[in-house]
Amino acid sequence: MSGLLALLDDVAGIAKVAAASVDDISASAAKAGSKAAGVVIDDAAVTPKYLHGFEAKRELPIIWRIARSSVFNKVVILLPLALLLSAFAPWMLPPLLIAGGSFLCFEGAEKVLHVLRPGHEKTAPEKQVEKGDPMHLEEQKVKGAIKTDFILSAEIMTISLSAIEVTEIWIKAVALGLVGVGITALVYGAVALIVKMDDIGLWLTQVGKLGATRALGRGIVKAMPVVMWLLSTVGTVAMLWVGGSILVHSLAQMGWHLPEEAIHHVAEAAAHMVSEELQPAILWIVTAACDGILGVIWGMILVPIVTKLVMPLFGGKKQAQH
Repeated sequence: MSGLLALLDDVAGIAKVAAASVDDISASAAKAGSKAAGVVIDDAAVTPKYLHGFEAKRELPIIWRIARSSVFNKVVILLPLALLLSAFAPWMLPPLLIAGGSFLCFEGAEKVLHVLRPGHEKTAPEKQVEKGDPMHLEEQKVKGAIKTDFILSAEIMTISLSAIEVTEIWIKAVALGLVGVGITALVYGAVALIVKMDDIGLWLTQVGKLGATRALGRGIVKAMPVVMWLLSTVGTVAMLWVGGSILVHSLAQMGWHLPEEAIHHVAEAAAHMVSEELQPAILWIVTAACDGILGVIWGMILVPIVTKLVMPLFGGKKQAQH
């Protein structure tokens, strides 16, 4: 009887450890996913452009091809690289994060410039819709989308790795795997829904037996340009906020605490001006706003450096990914 009780006690202990591990994995995955929010939104905003010009029946197969490659990139290529980096060269994470944050700030600042200076990006006449073999064109578009996704996936996995604070390598691996698969499903599920909303709206206008149904379909069709604009705007804001936040925290990890401390003091001063119940919200809002402002400033500095000095060295203009 005592042996059975001892066995049950061991089983209970193992269950507690397993439950704690599951909690660690879920908490790490949730935190990592939230840190990568800016890149995720940007990814969802970028991908629909690769489907422009194709027949409706090809849209979902193309999205599936890109999503499948995205999972492979994140789980098979980037996840092991991230774990090796974390185990053998953790000192490289802050510089890599600064590079990724700078990329986000640069992309966000370019979008702001395009709004402030509408002719900024139109240095050449708009390209006409490409013509030729549809299958060849599809292959080109898919390859371009996969290349862009790989860059964004590398940012997502690096940012996610930095947000996972557990030391056990297997928990890191499972959490990163969950983030990679979950974010891919979220992004490309949203992309599939976005690109099909027009078709859904048209279908409702054609088959709807009630006036309200047909009106809903027309409303969906009319609303899609606004939805796309809103998605792009939120993506830009998120990129600048996340990019600035990455810069601040990465610089602090490398020993330069001044930006982080200055933003913290400003946020605390603003929080003390409101009631105690509102202080956490104000603290977060002001911190995020300061991170975003820093992201805009750094991005504006980078735009001329990258476009006038860096890109010519690589022999070409930047592809308009956004």
